[in-house]
Amino acid sequence: MNIGKKSGQLRKGLLEFIVLKVIAEHKVYAADILTKLRKTEFSTQEGTLYPLLSKLRREGFLDYEWVESESGPPRKYYVLKEKGKEQLRMFYNYWKQLDKEIEQIAK
Repeated sequence: MNIGKKSGQLRKGLLEFIVLKVIAEHKVYAADILTKLRKTEFSTQEGTLYPLLSKLRREGFLDYEWVESESGPPRKYYVLKEKGKEQLRMFYNYWKQLDKEIEQIAK
């Protein structure tokens, strides 16, 4: 059985949660998010990440600040707002609930 196609939909649906989780650790540059994700099942490209970051900002979950760079133009670093922290907690609680329900179904 090829799980790749089926798991792709699940990964896509979880990407927002994962990106919020990465940003929750500390302010982060978009390229750093891509690098961190590249090492996981959630590897993605700029064409997916930047629209997601814009959506999360419009929804009030995150913001950004410009930081001067020693090697070029200023960089945009993303930070989680309180609403984003709450969304992350809600995602996490929902994930735990789903896991518990899946385990119950399997018994």
